[in-house]
Amino acid sequence: MRVIAGIYKGRRLKTLEGLSVRPTSDRLRETLFNILAPRIEGARFADVCAGSGAIGIEALSRGAEHVTFVESSLKVARVISENLRHCEIKTGYRVINRDAIRAAKYFAAENRRFDIIYFDPPYDSDIYSAVMRQIANNNLLAEDGVVIVEHRRQTPLLPNYDQLRPYRQVAQGESLLTFYKVEAETPDAESASDKENREQ
Repeated sequence: MRVIAGIYKGRRLKTLEGLSVRPTSDRLRETLFNILAPRIEGARFADVCAGSGAIGIEALSRGAEHVTFVESSLKVARVISENLRHCEIKTGYRVINRDAIRAAKYFAAENRRFDIIYFDPPYDSDIYSAVMRQIANNNLLAEDGVVIVEHRRQTPLLPNYDQLRPYRQVAQGESLLTFYKVEAETPDAESASDKENREQ
């Protein structure tokens, strides 16, 4: 795996095999960053369930101001640090070794806001809804910020998570990128998460 474009273009990135790490394909990564191109320069970026760190490193390569890598596995988090060293990236990042839900609560306590959050848990994970609600309820997005969720086509997400609502989808193979942004609810609207809670 290599960095696709930017100042670190061509640098090789290490991945770990044999673990529940599923690197985003080069083609999907390129599609993602073509879409994000107008937003990347100077962005505060969070790479959640970061794996090898390829998404966050690509963001730094293309001009992001700061990237926060969130990875629950200590072994995998060390691979992120190794990849950053290999690319000779010394500033503008932070690697946080904790699960995504705890990390979201931590960001809320720190009053952290991100312009772009990329969330890519293992496809069979059951944390999609919990993490998206943490992002929504703790206002982790900056004004006009976006959340991009990578998931399997056969694993549909909810129509919305409180004020986080999808506005774009991109499919490639079995993978789907769903883009969310904050939209104010109308007074008589009931969110999908509220409806889900009411029906339980």
